[in-house]
Amino acid sequence: MVKHLLAIDDVKDDFERILKWAIEFKRLWKQGDEVALNFVPLDTMAIGSIYEKPSTRTRVSFEVGVQRLGGSALTLLKNDIQLGKSETIGDTSHVLSRFLGGMTYRCFAHEDVEELAEHAEVPVINALSAKHHPCQAAADLMTVMEHHDDTEGLTVAWVGDGNNVLHDLMLACAMLGIDVRYACPEGYEPDEDVVERTMAYAKANGSSVMHTTDPVEAVAGAHVVYTDVFISMGEEHMKDKMSAFDGYQVNEEMVGHMDEKWSFMHCLPAHRGEEVTDWVMDHKQSIVFDQAENRMWAQMSLMTYLINEGAWDAMGEFMGLESS
Repeated sequence: MVKHLLAIDDVKDDFERILKWAIEFKRLWKQGDEVALNFVPLDTMAIGSIYEKPSTRTRVSFEVGVQRLGGSALTLLKNDIQLGKSETIGDTSHVLSRFLGGMTYRCFAHEDVEELAEHAEVPVINALSAKHHPCQAAADLMTVMEHHDDTEGLTVAWVGDGNNVLHDLMLACAMLGIDVRYACPEGYEPDEDVVERTMAYAKANGSSVMHTTDPVEAVAGAHVVYTDVFISMGEEHMKDKMSAFDGYQVNEEMVGHMDEKWSFMHCLPAHRGEEVTDWVMDHKQSIVFDQAENRMWAQMSLMTYLINEGAWDAMGEFMGLESS
């Protein structure tokens, strides 16, 4: 059966090992380990990446990651193909499945990536939709694990809009037993179905979930604070939305309420001076650029897991990772 990644809990059973695999593979590759450097699980495969939205981190991280895994990266911009225009998403999916070893799709409507996956004969990875951003969550939790040796008792706080990044972040934290708090203005909360899934994972893994409209309450004593732009791509016309986020800026005063070893996270691009100040962005405890780099390493683990699980298992055994 073909595996897809449309939301981060699609890989819930192996999520922690996927992250540990990425962390260890990154370490070995940077050390010049011959096994890691010559690991090509996507050899002879072409991986197609479809983009309805422009991208910096997503495009570069997938293209370089695919190449490092021995595959060929094929980038398809929205005007390059007939997807959803003179050809249905389902028909396009059937056709591309005949050529590609896997597909990634950065789109607007989450229903579109679901339809692509429904008709695909190869793994489909959601590279961002309006509802979910699983690759970002994988990179985020990989980064948290790199900077915090023990995630037991860890608290991650979100301050901002209840958007797609928050959806997968809260799911991912709950899946790993990490406490999560989110402060969102009234009317900008995350989707209720995602909250319900998060609560179920948190209960199963012994962690907590808290919602508040008070950012200070959310960050008090927390170890990680995470924010995103208040106006997302495609919402540029919603300038009046900004007033709802008065007091939500992550700044020196806000992080002063946190654990002294706080970390700051942002999925980028950041609107400096809006949701975060330069002081926080450029602070030595800001780990935003580690997050950005880890998009590639996390996606390399995910692609190998979804497309060539046998090779992923073998490399995991070589790296000394216990089977799930």
